[in-house]
Amino acid sequence: MTTTSQQYDAVLTACRNLFEMKLQDYGTAWRIMRLPSLTDQIFIKAQRIRSLQINTIRKVAEDEVPEFIGIINYAIIAQIQLAVGVADQPDMNAMDALVWYDQLAVKTKQLMEAKNHDYGEAWRDMRVSSLTDLILQKLLRVKQIEDNKGKTLASEGVEANYQDMMNYAVFALIHLNAFPIKN
Repeated sequence: MTTTSQQYDAVLTACRNLFEMKLQDYGTAWRIMRLPSLTDQIFIKAQRIRSLQINTIRKVAEDEVPEFIGIINYAIIAQIQLAVGVADQPDMNAMDALVWYDQLAVKTKQLMEAKNHDYGEAWRDMRVSSLTDLILQKLLRVKQIEDNKGKTLASEGVEANYQDMMNYAVFALIHLNAFPIKN
């Protein structure tokens, strides 16, 4: 599992670097996004990945990697919004956004490590397409919870689903060897 931790960190470093660059370009404009909008953004990315995996013809010369990165970063944004609420205007500076990013990335990695221990790294034998389907399933669950005004009877809430989506996207990027560990 040491390798998983190192691979996870390599993926998250790349995602965080992109997040930081986009903070410089756009600031924290995402602070106005409500959770259903963030869920839909992740859904669009996951649906595009599935389409890329199914269709042989691509009209845009991109692969799945940027979409999985987008899922990771939007999942962290959604967790920030859950923690601090939605704003009417961008009200967070870039440094505070990065602090939140790092805290939630650590929390989500800790969840991955606990589950990875219990599941015995089963994800390593999964296909990227299966990870994509699991992300889409989690999205449909979150949409249903949102439609139920956040109420659940026997299920985990939306935060755990965002964390799982993020972890599945990290696993997919590891499978794709998108960010190999540097020695």
